[in-house]
Amino acid sequence: MSPVEPLMAVVDRIGALDAIREKVEANERLDFEDGLELLESNDLLGLGDLADLARRKRGGSDEVYFVQNLYLNQTNVCRVKCKFCAFAVTQKQSDAYTFTAEQLVEDALRQRELTGFTEIHMVGGESPHLDFDYYVEVVRLLKQAMPQVHLKLFTASEIHHMTKLSGLSHEEVLVELKSAGLGSLPGGGAEVFADRVRRLVAPGKEHSDFWFHTHRTAHRLGIPTHCTMLYGHVETYEERVDHWLRLRDLQDETGGFLAFIPLAFHPENTVFERRGWRHTTGSDDLKMIAVSRLMLDNIQNIKAYWIMMGMPLAQVALHFGANDVQGTVVREQIFHAAGARTETEQKIGELVRFVTDAGRIPVQRDTLYNELRRW
Repeated sequence: MSPVEPLMAVVDRIGALDAIREKVEANERLDFEDGLELLESNDLLGLGDLADLARRKRGGSDEVYFVQNLYLNQTNVCRVKCKFCAFAVTQKQSDAYTFTAEQLVEDALRQRELTGFTEIHMVGGESPHLDFDYYVEVVRLLKQAMPQVHLKLFTASEIHHMTKLSGLSHEEVLVELKSAGLGSLPGGGAEVFADRVRRLVAPGKEHSDFWFHTHRTAHRLGIPTHCTMLYGHVETYEERVDHWLRLRDLQDETGGFLAFIPLAFHPENTVFERRGWRHTTGSDDLKMIAVSRLMLDNIQNIKAYWIMMGMPLAQVALHFGANDVQGTVVREQIFHAAGARTETEQKIGELVRFVTDAGRIPVQRDTLYNELRRW
């Protein structure tokens, strides 16, 4: 290969970004090929600038949001053996746990005296040893004890599991949970939607069509939800772009997604670590934030999940299209089981300082993005 050929490839890439910039300036929707061009680009600063331009063109400002929240995990017992998961165990393992509804309420009330959180984010394993009544009771007692706290509970995979436990439809499960006090759904369980990927990393998990069916049904019932992508394992760039486009299509249809959260795969304590996988690089994480913003033109909020990427990189991500740093995230366990070395909690003062130091305006929000306080 002559020295000219790599240089020409770089020039072609720069030209492709210029063409995409013209689309962004004109508020023209990006397509599949644009997504590939963005992911294949090595111009990281150019991608960040382009994503920040897109954020502002679509009504974004200098405001950066966070929520004061508590993470709970009702059980780590799970029927699915996802190869990317270091959290789940079987009932017979010594570290297995399942909390009663009363224990979860007692724990949450004790924490609320310390932090005054406005949101509970709770997900857990899909235990075959529980019944649907258990989940309804958890929601009902949490809501009775803390009526002002928003309950963001259960992934689409957990909702699907509840249909298997109960024999009810997805709609019937969601209606009953909403009646008990459910406020919204987190975005977990999406992983990467491509069939090839799911067969490799989560062969025991339901088809991705059920994820879409659950979220579409929730949106129809007035339950807002979040969406995610777990990247950095076996997926291709094409499969990442397909994932974004499928989310974008559902948002066009329902408008029910509050935010998108790109989640980097953490391989520690999983089979992938033994096979040589390592953490994604900071540049990969920033690229994913930027391209998420560019491709998801109808999802207003893109989160830089500091528990996964660390606060210093999350600061940088605020200039790559992100406008949300999630929240105080008291006691996150799932990513830490897979090797995350970030703190398991950030105080409000620290979040405010990080956002301010990034040149942005910190705004404390509730789950539905209503402003509670600004600095």
